[in-house]
Amino acid sequence: MATRVRPSNRRCAVIGGSGFLGRHLVEKLLARGYTVSVFDLRQSYELPGVTFHQGDLCDKQALLAALEDVTLVFHCASPAPASEDRELFERVNIQGTSTVIQACQAAGVQKLVLTSSASVVFEGTDVKNGVEDLPYAQKPIDYYTQTKIQQEKLVLKACDQRKGFLTVAIRPHGIFGPRDPQLVPILVDAARRGKMKFIIGDGSNLVDFTYVDNVVHGHILAAESLRADSPICGQPYHITNDEPVRFWDFMSQVLVGLGYAAPSLRLPYSLVYGLALLLWLLALLLRPLLAFKPTFTPMRVALAGTHHYYSCERAKKDLGYKPVVSLKEGLARTLQSYPHLRRGA
Repeated sequence: MATRVRPSNRRCAVIGGSGFLGRHLVEKLLARGYTVSVFDLRQSYELPGVTFHQGDLCDKQALLAALEDVTLVFHCASPAPASEDRELFERVNIQGTSTVIQACQAAGVQKLVLTSSASVVFEGTDVKNGVEDLPYAQKPIDYYTQTKIQQEKLVLKACDQRKGFLTVAIRPHGIFGPRDPQLVPILVDAARRGKMKFIIGDGSNLVDFTYVDNVVHGHILAAESLRADSPICGQPYHITNDEPVRFWDFMSQVLVGLGYAAPSLRLPYSLVYGLALLLWLLALLLRPLLAFKPTFTPMRVALAGTHHYYSCERAKKDLGYKPVVSLKEGLARTLQSYPHLRRGA
């Protein structure tokens, strides 16, 4: 009878590895000596040492092919937060994650690290130095947050030390960096269309922006700390740059760094939020008849006008985490990576 070769603990899979965070994670894992499988709907790049598997997150058999001989899985797949497609969020973040858990358990995967979000405790009101023990948002103000809450609950509940299946959730906030398809491109597009002239609120609200290398670092620390005797089993961890900054100061630095004017006109927060809520409800009512998508949603206004920054103390204590790239350096690297978005380019 043939003896099954025990899989190497340096063999891992990144679900959603073709995305922004996923690709950065894959590159760092390779540099640390891991053999990497990527599972995604598409293959957006090629790297030596990486095996790509294309498939649907809800297809258990396709996932099993990607998880063969894998001991560690990173689950980074999620629709963009800006999407308004409720069915897509539910399919990927809830149904897809449930299938990932089932496939991991069937394939004998030992560790599952989820990319969650700090927004799971955010309801559109101030969060200052928020800790992981804050309750989940009772009234999440977008489908992304609503489904990320359910996703995180599924993954953390699945942790079973007796069966040797260990899970942990990383909650980053405001990820940015080179190749980001969201923050910088969307900001520049708004500036080019003349829609970045206004500051929502008084401009004093502090938020976390997190450079992508720090998020990757947090994921890998969690994976390598995840053992049956570890306090991190079944727990969530905030990972940020640990440098809260005024939201509009950061936006201005990005814009000015690429040659655009910083916003300078102020609008009352309550007025803009009320208008955004009204337009969002109107779009919801008209959706069957008219394709109408407001520029500002209640979530976007809340993110722009409230305090929302989070404590990394638990990650420092349990994971030995500290940021590897400062906010200043991360912003400089990011701006250098977008020469095509500079004004006049």
